[in-house]
Amino acid sequence: MIIEGKEYRTIWFENNVVKIIDQTKLPHQFIIKDLKTVNDAINAIKVMEVRGAPLIGATAAYGLVLAIIENNDQSFLKKSAENLISSRPTAINLKWAVDRMMNKLSGVNSEKIFEIALNEAKEICEEDIKFCLNIGLNGLKIIEEIYNKKKDTVNILTHCNAGWLATINWGTATSPIYHAHKKGIPVHVWADETRPRNQGANLTSYELNEEGIKNTIIADNTGGILMQRGEVDMCIVGTDRTLSNGDVCNKVGTYLKALAANDNNVPFYVALPSSTIDWSIKDHKDIPIEERNSHELSHVEGLDEKGNIKKIQIYPKKSKSKNLAFDVTPAKYVTGLITEKGVCEASEKGLKELFK
Repeated sequence: MIIEGKEYRTIWFENNVVKIIDQTKLPHQFIIKDLKTVNDAINAIKVMEVRGAPLIGATAAYGLVLAIIENNDQSFLKKSAENLISSRPTAINLKWAVDRMMNKLSGVNSEKIFEIALNEAKEICEEDIKFCLNIGLNGLKIIEEIYNKKKDTVNILTHCNAGWLATINWGTATSPIYHAHKKGIPVHVWADETRPRNQGANLTSYELNEEGIKNTIIADNTGGILMQRGEVDMCIVGTDRTLSNGDVCNKVGTYLKALAANDNNVPFYVALPSSTIDWSIKDHKDIPIEERNSHELSHVEGLDEKGNIKKIQIYPKKSKSKNLAFDVTPAKYVTGLITEKGVCEASEKGLKELFK
């Protein structure tokens, strides 16, 4: 996709170094950062220089490539894999990508292990791009149906950033929006600010601006009244882990949007590649919900008058805060799941019909 008129992916490999866009600096600074060791990759995931389930998975895959460059030893590789998996617990793509890499690399003690690892990491990225492209084409049909009935701008609400910055290219929730825009369908996006890290404001709006798509940032609690007023035609969100029964684990606040959408008869769709489906956990209570540093809540970051990025405290010093990063939306509130293989109902039956 486009930044400052130039096409980029979110991650790539060059001269034995992994290149990423440092998302902690967006939207104020566009910085390409080098990851040179597996610990660099782990840190990038932990501090959210890379974020979004598919991109986290790709970063972990390349992290194992860096581990091989650093120390071509099976015990070091295994330990690196364990450390990568533990770096962030909720997004299933992380473990999925590491397991996929290790299935290829475990027991390989030849000079070809680097080549095998690099090819598999690149394949994970290419596969994600293809999946996200197809998610967009499948979701486009839904937007087209709304536009054909409305014959006016389609207003879409999204939460957090499930854009191309969360994947390798195209995005999940944004991919149908990008395809609609390219087809000439007028679209407007309500971008939830998404406290506490403001991924909607800092990332979703940023990338939509770069693509020339109309958007408006709203506070997280504004979606409900917009739906009551008939100013939202559909919701599309991403997901960090979707259970086989259709329950969706995504950025905290998603559940509240689904409730508001259900109460106002607004379609609520979830866009996801199959790598985000967890076929093993049956009860959403068993999903490990990441609790992040409360510092993310008590402090905000922005530009001062001189153009410097500053962080300031906004809570009383004695106040405590709790920072749960994800919530779960039960399948009954999800209109449909938009996948690379098509759109299905959010249920075990619906998913199994697509993914036999």
